[in-house]
Amino acid sequence: MTSSNRHAPSSRHERRLWRSAIPALALGVALSVSACGNDSAGDAPAESNTPETTAVSMPETSATDTAPTDDPNEALATAGIADVNGAALGDVTFTEQDGSLQLTVNLEGMEPGFYGFHVHEIGKCEPDSAAPDDASDTGAFKSSGGHIPGQEGNVHPNHAGDLPTLLVGEDGTALMTVTTDRLDQSLLMDDDGSAVVIHAQPDNFANIPTRYAADGPDEETKKAGDAGERMACGVVQN
Repeated sequence: MTSSNRHAPSSRHERRLWRSAIPALALGVALSVSACGNDSAGDAPAESNTPETTAVSMPETSATDTAPTDDPNEALATAGIADVNGAALGDVTFTEQDGSLQLTVNLEGMEPGFYGFHVHEIGKCEPDSAAPDDASDTGAFKSSGGHIPGQEGNVHPNHAGDLPTLLVGEDGTALMTVTTDRLDQSLLMDDDGSAVVIHAQPDNFANIPTRYAADGPDEETKKAGDAGERMACGVVQN
């Protein structure tokens, strides 16, 4: 009894210590497991058998990077064509081709037939205006002056601005591509510019047989091939 009573408090004390130690032990085990889990997660990439992949960043591109350079088909200049009422008919595009100029004509809404077609020396398309060298000579698009002059005789059809006659089909469209070595950028884009002019009549290119005129074509015919009034015009712009 004495011996039993002597050890009873000690046993209760041990039980209290054991009971108080259980939460700490459980916490320690939990922390240990958590730490092992973190170590395992951290080591996983190194222990994985899956090959590592690296994201490849593509170089940034811009319109400048991807745009073609020295494109032989790039437009050098364009003329938007309109009639005397301001109605748009289409355009004429100029491109450089092996030292020459290529004109691409794309028009619509016109009456079928043949029309005089030239490049004039001044970039002004005023429907009711006077000729630059003669204030008394007024009319549609007179502000564009005459044809761009040429080196050979400087009369029609030897002007630099003389071009083939324009043909408009029954559907009212005119599609034409012509190449000329008489024109270049310096003539088109000089200080006073230039303009594409369409006349109301066909161009005879001053081809008057002697049976009709023993002395050949007169001065008026040599100006524009008797192509008549100017019915449409477009300023050449780059």
